Amino acid sequence: MKKSSRYRTEHLVEAQCEPISRGRVLRNKLGITSARVMAKQEKEAQLRVLDRLTDIYQGDRRITSADICMIHKIWLGDIYEWAGRYRQVKMDKDGFPFAYPEQILKLMTEFEEGPLRQFTPCLFKSREEVIKALAVVHTELVLIHPFREGNGRVARMLAILMALQAGLPPLDFGGLTGRKKKEYIEAIHAGFQGNYEPMEKIFESVIRRTLRARVRR
Repeated sequence: MKKSSRYRTEHLVEAQCEPISRGRVLRNKLGITSARVMAKQEKEAQLRVLDRLTDIYQGDRRITSADICMIHKIWLGDIYEWAGRYRQVKMDKDGFPFAYPEQILKLMTEFEEGPLRQFTPCLFKSREEVIKALAVVHTELVLIHPFREGNGRVARMLAILMALQAGLPPLDFGGLTGRKKKEYIEAIHAGFQGNYEPMEKIFESVIRRTLRARVRR
């Protein structure tokens, strides 16, 4: 993460790490300093909230930017003070920059009026339409990266909720490792140029994996 040239962020809680975590763990309500323990805490919290979110968003509910903030807040509100609020620090990953903080509100408004309005509720009849909806919404949300932490996981939770609206079982993203993870990252980068086909292939694979696992059970 690089500091903004327009303003300093050291005073922001979201810009701070736990003092003895060697910069590996963001400052949190629980005083956790181990990255391994924090990852476990966040994962357990995510699993706990999925059922609650499913009850809220199944059916024909259109999802808004406020809903996305609420999903983040429900998930991480007991861990981070800034959960559910748009980030105020600049972020990039492997040299790929995400939206500047001062752009996020505008971009999320456009996201709500564009892809979210177009693709939610996700009630499309054909598998191809569902895959397109998932790919566009997921890619655009990750590119904005509205939160300080957990953007990819919020985008995956949103995809799960949209898939449920479309009559699919909860999506299994467990296969996105190794080569598939590299392809996923490349699909995000392609989305920056408005090319969603690589992400459509990712979701086609995720849905196949999910349905195969359901048949085996």
